[in-house]
Amino acid sequence: MKRRIAAGCILTGAVFALSSCATTAPPKQFRTFFVPPAPPGASYASPVIIEAPNLVLDPYGNETPNLASSLPSFSRPSDVDFLIKKADDRFVAGKRAVQEGRTEDARREFDKVLEVLLTASDKLPERGRLEQHIEELIEQIYRYDVDQLDATQPDEVVRFEKSNIEEILQMTFPIDPSLRHKVQEQIRVTASQLPLEQNDAVVSYINYFSSPRGKKILAYGLRRSGRYKPMIEKILREEGVPEELIFLAQAESGFVPRALSRAMCVGVWQFALFRGKEYGLNKTAATDDRMDPELATRAAARHLHDLYNHFGDWNLAMAAYNCGPGCVDRAIQRTGFADYWQLRRLNVLPKETANYVPAILAMTIISKNAKDYGLDDLDMEQPIEYDTLELQSPTHMALIADAMDRPLAELKELNPAVLRSVAPAGTALHVPKGMVPMVQAAFEAVPANRRDAWRIHKVDGEETFVSLARRYNTTPALVSSVNHDTLPAAGSLVVIPASYPGDRIPVRTAVRARTGSGTPARRPTASSSRVKPGTRAAAPRAKTPTKASTAPPAKTPTKASAPKGVAGRAG
Repeated sequence: MKRRIAAGCILTGAVFALSSCATTAPPKQFRTFFVPPAPPGASYASPVIIEAPNLVLDPYGNETPNLASSLPSFSRPSDVDFLIKKADDRFVAGKRAVQEGRTEDARREFDKVLEVLLTASDKLPERGRLEQHIEELIEQIYRYDVDQLDATQPDEVVRFEKSNIEEILQMTFPIDPSLRHKVQEQIRVTASQLPLEQNDAVVSYINYFSSPRGKKILAYGLRRSGRYKPMIEKILREEGVPEELIFLAQAESGFVPRALSRAMCVGVWQFALFRGKEYGLNKTAATDDRMDPELATRAAARHLHDLYNHFGDWNLAMAAYNCGPGCVDRAIQRTGFADYWQLRRLNVLPKETANYVPAILAMTIISKNAKDYGLDDLDMEQPIEYDTLELQSPTHMALIADAMDRPLAELKELNPAVLRSVAPAGTALHVPKGMVPMVQAAFEAVPANRRDAWRIHKVDGEETFVSLARRYNTTPALVSSVNHDTLPAAGSLVVIPASYPGDRIPVRTAVRARTGSGTPARRPTASSSRVKPGTRAAAPRAKTPTKASTAPPAKTPTKASAPKGVAGRAG
């Protein structure tokens, strides 16, 4: 009996031991008796059968954290990232110095931006990315330099650039006989809406534009055309004139919006004042539509279309664009020839007009065969898009530049037709694409009758009315008053009743920060501008600023000595 009991105990222990072992297979149900087998002849009640529990082999498996997925991934910034951050910090410090009028401090900070590149190793990985970023900063610094230069000039002074056409069209050039066959073959395979011609006059200009000096002039205009080409070609198509007429702008101004001729024609298309008025280009003391590339292009296309309808010939239309339709009409009446080349051979056209059409045709032929003349690898300036704001009150250009956090020079480049620091009400002002909401936020913060004098500032979270007053050379009481005695949250705009560097402080701003009723100026809640989307080619990429030649009063040119009705380009 004792042996049987011992054997039963051993068997029971073995079963429990086996059931506790971890296996890959799921545990099976089993049966066991909690009493030993009955001796012979004995009887017991039916045995109790217990189902085995469903064992969990890893009860804490779901609670174990997945460290690989829960921890954030950190990547060490590269050496280039550190240098870019360093350059950006110096650039921001320079911008702040500019805003505060600390010119020397701004110059030192901007110099440190360039030092970052100069001290970087040539073998640095991703050095190209660093160079590109520094180049973009230098472009911005150049514009801030222009801002400082403009701040020292009286607001009445408008800087112009000399038109290239006058120098070129007064010269004669030798003819390379070897070019005749080459040009003839190029004309044969070139598609053009203008009637291309191979003659001595055209070949002489092709020879000139192939020389080092002429090629440099032509390449400069071609590069610069990148900013305006899409817009110009679009308008020429819409007005039903040949797209090749874009080379009139190349010949007239080299695509310089403020180009000025001796005959006082201005703009990309060199409009005379009276001719511009005929096509809706108005001039005031503060604006000159002839210098707006888009408005002037539309006017030039319509004028050329009218000239073609009058003469029935594109060569005569181009000649009339240069010297005036009256001049060409008289030449035709005197000779009986309504053919440009016949009029040229008979020497009845002004010398400049006699060379004008050949020069444009030469530019057309060269540009359409740029590879043959080594002009196919030019770094063309890229067109940019812009939006237009119609100003509802006189507005300081610097206020809009501050709202966009962009240099004032960049805004002026987009608006060459605005001649003063304050743009008058009704001005269609161009701003970079996507900047309209930022400008409207400034308009909502600054009362309409103060936008010609007051400034704005974006709060950085650590400023007070006292620090802002010190920064902008005003009083804390004034700053607090115009902001309803509440400093906005970080990132919001605060109004500063202070003038911009170089401006004369209006008496009303310096003396009174409140309205006549004694209450703080109320902020408009509605938008103060109407938005018209548009496109425009052109952000400059020039690395070195060109010196603009301002025409002094003592050298004011006399009127062109052409027959009545002749008033220079677009005359």
